[in-house]
Amino acid sequence: MTTFVVSMFLPYTVDFHDLKSPTTPTTPVSRKLDETGRQSSATSLVPPAATVRAAAALPQTPAATETTEFFNSIQPSAATHFPKPADPKGLVRSDAHVPSWNLTGIFFNQPASVIDPVQVGSLHEYTPAQERAQTREERYKALEESKKSTDPRWATAWSVVPAVQGNGGLNNAIQAAINKGSLESVLSVGLIGFPTDALNAHKKQEICDKLEAEHDALTVFVSDVDLDGHYVHYCKTILWPVFHYVVPDHPKSKAFLDHSWIFYKNLNQAFADKVIKNYKRGDTIWIHDYHLLLVPGMIRKKLPDAMIGFFLHTAFPSSEVFRCLAARTELLEGMLGANLVAFQTHEYAHHFLQTCSRILAIEATEDGVQLDNHFVNVWSNAIGIDPLALDIARHEPEVLKWIKTIKERYKGKQLIVARDKLDSIRGVRQKLLAFELFLKKNPEWKDKVVLIQVATSTQDDHELSSTVAEIVTRIDANFSTLSHQPLVFLRQDIAFSQYLALLSVADALVVTSLREGMNLTCHEFVICQDGKNSDKKHGPVILSEFTGSASIFGNADLACNPWDYQSIANAIKKALEMTDKEKEDRFNGLRSIVMNQTGDVWMNNLSTHLSKVHEEHYRRDTMSIPRLNLTNLIQRYESSLMRLFVLDYEGTLASYGAVENTILTNTERVIETLNDLIAEPKNIVYVMSGRTIDEIDMLFGRVLGLGLIAENGCFLRDPNKDDWIQFPDEEKTQSWKSAVKTMLQYYVERVEGSWVEERHCSLIFHYEKAPDNASANRHAGDCANHINDACHDQHVKAVPTRDSVIIEPWEFDKATVSKHIFNRYPEPNRPDFLMVAGNDRDDEVVFKWAKTLADDRTISNVTTVTVGDRNSLAMSTLTQGTTGLLKVLSTLAKVK
Repeated sequence: MTTFVVSMFLPYTVDFHDLKSPTTPTTPVSRKLDETGRQSSATSLVPPAATVRAAAALPQTPAATETTEFFNSIQPSAATHFPKPADPKGLVRSDAHVPSWNLTGIFFNQPASVIDPVQVGSLHEYTPAQERAQTREERYKALEESKKSTDPRWATAWSVVPAVQGNGGLNNAIQAAINKGSLESVLSVGLIGFPTDALNAHKKQEICDKLEAEHDALTVFVSDVDLDGHYVHYCKTILWPVFHYVVPDHPKSKAFLDHSWIFYKNLNQAFADKVIKNYKRGDTIWIHDYHLLLVPGMIRKKLPDAMIGFFLHTAFPSSEVFRCLAARTELLEGMLGANLVAFQTHEYAHHFLQTCSRILAIEATEDGVQLDNHFVNVWSNAIGIDPLALDIARHEPEVLKWIKTIKERYKGKQLIVARDKLDSIRGVRQKLLAFELFLKKNPEWKDKVVLIQVATSTQDDHELSSTVAEIVTRIDANFSTLSHQPLVFLRQDIAFSQYLALLSVADALVVTSLREGMNLTCHEFVICQDGKNSDKKHGPVILSEFTGSASIFGNADLACNPWDYQSIANAIKKALEMTDKEKEDRFNGLRSIVMNQTGDVWMNNLSTHLSKVHEEHYRRDTMSIPRLNLTNLIQRYESSLMRLFVLDYEGTLASYGAVENTILTNTERVIETLNDLIAEPKNIVYVMSGRTIDEIDMLFGRVLGLGLIAENGCFLRDPNKDDWIQFPDEEKTQSWKSAVKTMLQYYVERVEGSWVEERHCSLIFHYEKAPDNASANRHAGDCANHINDACHDQHVKAVPTRDSVIIEPWEFDKATVSKHIFNRYPEPNRPDFLMVAGNDRDDEVVFKWAKTLADDRTISNVTTVTVGDRNSLAMSTLTQGTTGLLKVLSTLAKVK
């Protein structure tokens, strides 16, 4: 079967031939040498020859301009940044850090967008913007068949080359999994990497056919207006900042302009349509990253039985931040179309569960989200790199040459390296300020250390660029001498070979991201530091605690708070002064993690876990659960020596309703059936309920020999006993209830028609009579989130249901009390027949416990049956509901 790997960009793009080669842009750097050898602000990439000669005459650490020329001796191109076109499946840089799609033409001959960027001034222009966009799209489609179809510019020969944009870490992981054999048939699905309205239909089909036939890639074509509105506007202006905790609460924010939502949906639908068209039963679909949050739900609508996984490579914010998004509900529901939603770290998975509970007012457990008719698993599994391929790449002749050259240039200096996008998320400003603080407080190091900061291109942030330029100039003015310069700031990317060489010779790596999904640069640094004999460096990693990598490295890295400049400065000092023994110990810890948590292991874990949960979802689907086989049940019942029945009451033995309103004849039939079961000496029967002691006693107090479980497992009364056993501690119970009642009063005052039901060990916030259901659901989600956060240490959980929030202790449930009952019967008097019947979420924990007994063969005959219409872990179902269950129990009672 095929595995679809769906991400924004394909690992391949197209280079058109026989055209004028694109001009390599002169990316500005922040400084150059003046006539005295000092540095000053500048924008030229290559300095004047006279300036270089003047600088070269002085015995000094390579200055910024000279270093720029040094790293630019190979001009940036596709061949130096990425694998050569002859090897389109080779290793690529995990973090590409390349210009966005509308800057194509830098690396390859490709068409630019034929539309003007979507511009909307205010929210009031939202609808007109959609209309204009649609009109513009229709107009360019017409032009495609007329003028553009005869345009000779793009009717030339072309070839497939490795893409310069996209998720390099994902591509490397997939290729590693293919090489290891854990993935066999893979189809990549994504955009070609440049605007395509300028291409006619024939050229698009030609490209599409070649990529599918020769590279196992399905190309998604969208209009230029959809691409611009989706990627530049919605993804980069709204989703990316919010996912990285840049809350849109200031006047400059553009997050309130939701005109681009229509383009985001259009592009996601195009991806979904492409997958649906090519899907075959049994295929696996993996969708990656925040660009495509709606795709899982869109595919699920058309392919309800498909095996769909979604992995978010970025951070996922707390519910307080995510709820700022206007389309928050649609985005969450789109992600929940998957069978498995996976994240880099447990923290991000927890945030997602918390957000679903709060915004959608649904039940979230530690394993996933319970929807009305199915369960969605939520998991964390950090991505890794391909150490073997990287180790091979760093021993290429070009890399070895650069290692030798850089060592000679910085002989006798401690070299700290860093490579980041120059944006508000990566913490370059914070890093430079911390380095400045380090130089001020540690003057003994100012002539011995060099920080090389590679700041790759990104969308212009003039305010940030200006601030960084000021810091760079200040450091240069205060700490540079004629013989040494402590900071080299390169506002450009460098060749892949140079990048690997820098990581290999560095004495430390510093990463100060304010928030980042993972950061694979530090993983690559570890592999590049693992040399032999004299090449062995074992440099420390200074790592922001807000990166995903920090959560898996434990204490092996030097963790720092990027907002605490002194923390970073202290980490730099510690890294430079660290003993060889401590370096080796820390490095061994880092290497062990990097070598074991690789890209192919990550992909294999994801595939295995998705298969497992998909199979579980299939088993839990009421359409897949087999009907209870009464004949087989009777046979097992007859052959058993001791039988244990654990039967739910509400919705299982009888319909829901208040005790005083229970239909008399229905109760009588239940009691009659239970009496018949209990009359058989081999039978032990317990009825479990969420009701209070008084209510359950009112119903079944006259049934002699019946065991009772009240308040979902908090209370137990054994057969033929008068006393109730209370499992939760009374003092603790009253303490948390007092605090929670105060919280609930806040929500009762804000939700019309709501009220609080108090039970001995639980509280229920009811809002089924609220006139405004949407507002009530929102408050219920906030209520559950508030209580779960505040009462976690009291071991109390709040579970939102369809029209209520149940607050109860999470240490005790129907499963814990069932286990308590079962353990009272040790061998050889242990029951060899167990039957559990239920219908609701509270009963699933008992089904799970019973399944464990069956899997372990602790009991030879285990039957779990659900009479509800929700997905379930029960082994069988009864379509006749409560009536069918009573009939089955009556039949068993008559068996002799």
